[in-house]
Amino acid sequence: MTTGKGSMHAEMEKITRDGFARVMASEDEAGGYDLDMDMAEDYGLTSIDKVIFLNSVCDASGVPVSSFTDEDLADLRSLRDVIEALASHAETAA
Repeated sequence: MTTGKGSMHAEMEKITRDGFARVMASEDEAGGYDLDMDMAEDYGLTSIDKVIFLNSVCDASGVPVSSFTDEDLADLRSLRDVIEALASHAETAA
């Protein structure tokens, strides 16, 4: 994993966008998702898809899903929320 706060966020954004595009099985470009839109309300992400997505991005980023509480996971509503949470946990692990 790269170092530095800016590069950490950039890496987490790429992981998050790619993971979201995969779970949504969308032909849209991964970069085309608005980071601030609600994943469930705006993009139709189901609860099971959210679990799959979060497990995928945690695996890809090296951040254990066990780092998050139930409340943390429930609060992850947008892609930006996921990016910030992953970056925060990755920085504490580094």
